[in-house]
Amino acid sequence: MSDRQPLADPEPRSPGSEGDGGVADGSSAPAPRRRRGRRIALIVLLALALLAGGGVLAGGLYYRSVNSSIDRVDAFTGVPEESRPQVVAKGAMNIMILGSDSRDPGNAGGSRSDTIILAHLPKDRSSAQLISIPRDTWTHVPRSKEGRGGRAAKINAAYAWGGVPLMVQTVEKFTGVRVDHVAMVDFAGFKEIVDALGGIEVDVERSFTSTHSLNPDGRREFVKGRQTMDGAAALDYARERYAFADGDFARIRHQQQVIKAILDKAASGGTLGSPTRLNSFVKATADAVAVDRSMSLVDLATELRHLRGGNLGFYTCPVKGTGRVGSESVVFPDNARARELFDAVRSDSVDRIASAGK
Repeated sequence: MSDRQPLADPEPRSPGSEGDGGVADGSSAPAPRRRRGRRIALIVLLALALLAGGGVLAGGLYYRSVNSSIDRVDAFTGVPEESRPQVVAKGAMNIMILGSDSRDPGNAGGSRSDTIILAHLPKDRSSAQLISIPRDTWTHVPRSKEGRGGRAAKINAAYAWGGVPLMVQTVEKFTGVRVDHVAMVDFAGFKEIVDALGGIEVDVERSFTSTHSLNPDGRREFVKGRQTMDGAAALDYARERYAFADGDFARIRHQQQVIKAILDKAASGGTLGSPTRLNSFVKATADAVAVDRSMSLVDLATELRHLRGGNLGFYTCPVKGTGRVGSESVVFPDNARARELFDAVRSDSVDRIASAGK
């Protein structure tokens, strides 16, 4: 992969647990935007696609009000074109999804990106592949136009040092994949999206207690097995990491479960067939999402109108494990396996993505 910088490959200095997601130098971060958030941006895009499939957006209903209420972000301002990966598979699309959890009591370090997902949409738009990149992944962060970065750090430090444009540069350098669009979602909007759907069905992998819940006492009990969750419960489930030995990796699994559950519920006749529920859902999703200035939600919605949960593939960037660099607990990428996975993304090979992502 000659057109990109190699993946960083430092050796662990000592064993350690999954990191806390803090920026590498603890320096102050830019003020968070009004609509920054957690991990459901693609859900919003796919949900809008389902509405298009139901004739809502395609027929123009709600479009003007929805479109005018969506925030736009300057995602590519200052990103040097000469350093960006070349397009390999014309017609395919790669969307970088960012989210942060400013309400999380464990996040006291300011603005950061807690969730990083590279969503690949093949040329034929018959499926979508979502690849989660652990936020503590140790890699090279390019220098921002303000002179910050230019060294190895946790990948989410890029957001604190240079906002969305530096995240674009960092993810492109790390993966070798050209980012076509960027999507973000408001953390607070997640609860409203699930509630607008009337709740979602989630199969809880094991019983646990969340100690950072939205409940008044900060606790919520989850019992193993399939259950219906309202917005607050789904949010607690998707954000919890302290109750699991594998920390953020468990949270990534739960995020992926919730994404699929929301998409499946949004596709159900109960949502598309109820004007009241549909109206609430459209308002909640439109208020939550923020995208780059060039993304056309209507065009994308039309292209993705046939997608359902069964068409989604969920993967996590291959890693060697966790360790420490100085005082920081970090995640070390498995360079060879990660390169194989992202090469498959670049070439728009869905079968190879599935194989490399196992």
